Amino acid sequence: MPSNIRVFPLIFSLFSFLGITFVSVSQNQPIKLSVKAQISIITFGPYQGELWSAFGHNGIRVYDPLLDMDWMYDWGRFNFEQPNFFWNFARGQMFYSIGRTQKYPNVKSYYIKQNRSIKEQILNLTETEKQTFFNYLEYNNLTENRTYLYNYVYDNCATKIRDIILKVVPKATLDLSFKVPNKSIRDLMDDYLSYQPWGDFIIDIALAYPIDKEATGNTYLFLPDYVYLALEGGTIENIVAPLPLIKDSIIINEMKNQKRTVRTFTPFNTFILLFFIVGFITNKNFKNKKRTKWIDVLLFSVVGLFGWWFVFLWGATTHLSMYNWNLLWALPIHLPLIFCLNQTKWRKSLSRIYKLFALLNVFLLFFWALIPQPLHLALIPLILTLILRSFYISYDLNKAPIKKSF
Repeated sequence: MPSNIRVFPLIFSLFSFLGITFVSVSQNQPIKLSVKAQISIITFGPYQGELWSAFGHNGIRVYDPLLDMDWMYDWGRFNFEQPNFFWNFARGQMFYSIGRTQKYPNVKSYYIKQNRSIKEQILNLTETEKQTFFNYLEYNNLTENRTYLYNYVYDNCATKIRDIILKVVPKATLDLSFKVPNKSIRDLMDDYLSYQPWGDFIIDIALAYPIDKEATGNTYLFLPDYVYLALEGGTIENIVAPLPLIKDSIIINEMKNQKRTVRTFTPFNTFILLFFIVGFITNKNFKNKKRTKWIDVLLFSVVGLFGWWFVFLWGATTHLSMYNWNLLWALPIHLPLIFCLNQTKWRKSLSRIYKLFALLNVFLLFFWALIPQPLHLALIPLILTLILRSFYISYDLNKAPIKKSF
């Protein structure tokens, strides 16, 4: 009896060890998809609630009813807690990552609640290609492979879809017939920003000449809607005849029409209001033969800050902000110079400098259409405000200083 008691714990320990070993090994093995598995591309339509969702989103769905699997992968994740997040964001060194959710129906419900269109395209893949596709997704989802250096035009959640399809299915060809001659990246962005006036304004002044060259058909694929179109007409090379890349297309949800309120304080309206306020103050200054100094400090400090921001984006970041022609109106020198106007010995020189600033902005308006980088139309009333106030500063500094009697 004692010997039997000693044998039982040994047998139990052996089976426990083998069980743990089996589980450990099985967890490291890729899942084998069944013959019923499907891999599809999900395209979520734009949502105007936030700027970053205005362009839409893409994901990849892996559905296998025999394995009770309904997963979705996407490359649109970022973590606020990553080291130096805000500094990396400012420099254009944002690290995004792939994400996987094992409950695609929950994702679908979330986007339906946001009243966003959802379209699914089932890829026309062989069993081997499906398994290779799935293995590639799982490999990308490993901790050491998960992150990538994000670029909002050349490497984002939409371009990743294109890249993985062309990698896994090298015989696939995408349909790029939607390309429009002479349409730039900026034009493509503008198509999605009609309900985001301030977002459109910030993007227009921050992103510069690099987004004004003509977009290639491949470049269009930074936008999810064009990924959908490229796949819809895509083909797979075959010995007999090309096969369609998409086996089936399904409209999961259509966006319902909704009323959109027109915002009063758009950039154009705001700068028009600024022009009239500054014009009113300047008119009073002429009558009273005085200069309201605080309005000049506020106006030219903000404009100077914009100038320094453009310089930073151009020289210290990887954003598409090189050769920014907005520096013609947002001169960085405005910020230190505006605080030098009380220097009596520099009055004549500063008067000529501000007259030069005014003339530079006048020429900017005259030659507006010739500038290689399209400038935002909301800048016109702002530039008129700078012209008005620059001329008045020049006029005021050119007057003989009032001598104080004691």
